[in-house]
Amino acid sequence: MQPAPISVLVIDYPGAMQSAIAGWKDLFALANRMTEEDAADTRFIVDYAHVDHLPANTVYTLVLLPPSVEGDYYCTPARALIDWLLQHHQQGSVLCSACAGSFILAATGLVDGRPVTTHWALANELADAYPQLRLDAQEILVNDGDIISAGGLMSWVDLGLEIVAQYASAATMRKLGRYMIVDTAKRQQQYYSSFSPRFDHGDASVVKAQHFLQQHYTKPLRIPDLAKHTHLSQRTLLRRFTENTELSPLMYLQRVRVQKACDLLESSQQSIESITYQVGYNDVSAFRKIFKRTMGLSPAEFRLRFGGLR
Repeated sequence: MQPAPISVLVIDYPGAMQSAIAGWKDLFALANRMTEEDAADTRFIVDYAHVDHLPANTVYTLVLLPPSVEGDYYCTPARALIDWLLQHHQQGSVLCSACAGSFILAATGLVDGRPVTTHWALANELADAYPQLRLDAQEILVNDGDIISAGGLMSWVDLGLEIVAQYASAATMRKLGRYMIVDTAKRQQQYYSSFSPRFDHGDASVVKAQHFLQQHYTKPLRIPDLAKHTHLSQRTLLRRFTENTELSPLMYLQRVRVQKACDLLESSQQSIESITYQVGYNDVSAFRKIFKRTMGLSPAEFRLRFGGLR
């Protein structure tokens, strides 16, 4: 049985960069050609929708917000678009933005207190409009699981390659980069056993639990609280969560924490002790054991191999 295709919806809004919209179509078409050549199962299906005609009944794996090249629609997006994004995120769509598209993401409130990037020239404007964001305009791309943002005007390419690597494979991404003559070296290290959960399995209650764990990974996991948050009994939550993610909530939380630790080990010189506490662990020894079991390397070994490559 072949896996379900990766459904992608690109949203066209007033002033959106049309070359990015068309470029995504070509990028994913090339990715499909390469997965077919390699006899891989992954296939991307790309649809488009204008903000005035958003599809009502289809749930997409990913929703993409392109850069803007004229006008300021992205500063005050229509309420109907915001409500649509909120609904589809709740149903399991991963929301993605490039450049000015991050303003539309910010308007949903879904990235409050979470890391996000945008074009460097828009950074101050975004920070002033949404001070609750954890904005890092120096990053070309920030993947926070259910939310992915990319920075520059041409970062739609980076976003597309990120999606190909996450949903197809790093090898396909590298092959696509060579064909497009795009440097992928800085992206490759983050696909060393990276945690890329699916949110489009169709169980809205489990998606709600996943979103909660993605956003509150620094806090202790209490199954009664998670069950209350999802309006499920503890037994039903555990069964449905495991069925849809192939992980228990505790193992899922550990994978989220380890992935956050990988990001910090790659991109910063913070001590392992500091990273331990930042990702939600109080015991450095326990963190080292969980990290080694998950990644096959100790935190120090991982940093030695992958640190400084971003």
